[in-house]
Amino acid sequence: MTSTEKSTEKSTEKSSLRPTRQRLALMQAMASFGDFRSAQEIHELLGERGEQVGLATVYRTLQRLADAGEVDVLRTEDGEAIYRRCSDSHHHHLVCRSCGATVEVEGPTVERWTSSIAAEHGYADVSHALEIFGTCPRCR
Repeated sequence: MTSTEKSTEKSTEKSSLRPTRQRLALMQAMASFGDFRSAQEIHELLGERGEQVGLATVYRTLQRLADAGEVDVLRTEDGEAIYRRCSDSHHHHLVCRSCGATVEVEGPTVERWTSSIAAEHGYADVSHALEIFGTCPRCR
């Protein structure tokens, strides 16, 4: 078993999701790229690798992994859900509109602002998501 397979299996076990063949194949495929990709793109990658995983299974598995915090999901400006394995710490994303290149960013200013605005309006148990879209230096 390769180190990627061990890491993928360990990650899947940590999320309490049963490590099925399809789920492990999907996680291994996701470990091979660093940008956000759609379920269809991930399904195509699995096919290129010789993995027989149905598109409905890819969608269902990605949703379960997102619910378990194993992958990040965001919506593109046109509403399409895209997925990526990310770090365990709280972060935001800077995403290129053209090529999908993604940078994880931490923002203490954002964290302070969300806490402040929530407190100002009497909100508790606040969460937030911030994704920044732009054009990366390579695509400009």
